[in-house]
Amino acid sequence: MNKKDAIRVLIADDHAIVREGLKQILADTKDIVVAGAAENGLDAIKLARAGNADVLLLDISMPDRSGIEVLKQIRKECPTIAVLMLSMHREDQYAIRSLKAGASGYLNKQSAPAELVNAIRQVASGRKYISTELAQELANQVGDDREIAPHETLSDREYQTLTMIASGKTVTDIANELLLSVKTISMYRSRLLQKMKLRHNAELTHYAIRNHLVE
Repeated sequence: MNKKDAIRVLIADDHAIVREGLKQILADTKDIVVAGAAENGLDAIKLARAGNADVLLLDISMPDRSGIEVLKQIRKECPTIAVLMLSMHREDQYAIRSLKAGASGYLNKQSAPAELVNAIRQVASGRKYISTELAQELANQVGDDREIAPHETLSDREYQTLTMIASGKTVTDIANELLLSVKTISMYRSRLLQKMKLRHNAELTHYAIRNHLVE
């Protein structure tokens, strides 16, 4: 295939080792070229705005803003680019949120290189990509009259705050990592506790572990 006709891919991940690893995997394919790389959400948005790519590989845990936020912004400004979310989180934690926010697919970072390449080709062609495991999970929910779990009522930021607190991080830690004020994170914490009818961090952490929201 002529390189100018190849699928042009952007990589957005805050870990240099991951970016280089993805570049190496894609370098071995004839129909895919890496058109650029970003280490934070703002740079990912700038690259997408340039309009010279077909697919964006977007880490869901960016240092300056959540991948979901970046995804929503790109969907507004650059609707033609397909966004494939990458994450270390289990699929049932963030996949549905990502797809609802406009992602073309969701892939765990531990997936085999061949699956990554297949996913890129699939979303570049205009189709959605989900793993067979997630497809089975979605199929199990069809026609299921189960009650909505409390954590499913949370906003993306509230859910992110939940998982970070449950992972042992303080409000200050979270504020520093997300580049937000302690007051803002405290507000998210208060909201999620109220929505989930929990009293404090210990109950929150117990809930997250019981529902497999954290490892």
